[in-house]
Amino acid sequence: MSDESVRYLLRTHQRDSGAAVRLRQAVELDEAEALRLLGGVGLGRVVFSRHALPVIRPVNHIVVGGDVIVGTHQGSALAAYVRRTGVDTVLAYEADDIDSVSHLGWSVVVTGYAGLVTDPAELDSLRSRLRPWVDKPLDLVVRIRPERVTGLCLTA
Repeated sequence: MSDESVRYLLRTHQRDSGAAVRLRQAVELDEAEALRLLGGVGLGRVVFSRHALPVIRPVNHIVVGGDVIVGTHQGSALAAYVRRTGVDTVLAYEADDIDSVSHLGWSVVVTGYAGLVTDPAELDSLRSRLRPWVDKPLDLVVRIRPERVTGLCLTA
């Protein structure tokens, strides 16, 4: 979408809602900054395919050595997808921190290959660092190795 298109949409929203809308700048982030920001939040959304349709699930994560580490449980759609597709499991991960009032903040998308962590010592170490937010055990840990990292920072 062009800058002019975004400005038009913001002006239309301002006119329709009566609220003052301040135009923002979208600044692309480099990969290192995007991963740094991603590591500063613990919740994001994993995106994968199930029955030829996109599936989006909220999950918790950590960033370790440039990889995104996600905890999940036996029986989850994510676990089934990673097991079914094996070593060539392609998925996307998105997280953001955008203020609901000012609409300033950032968004990062990681696209890459995912697989289950199987080494027992590494699995225990990673599970101890993940903070689940649902009442289910983190039986499984998925490692996403980024192939592409993109990010935008919304500034005033």
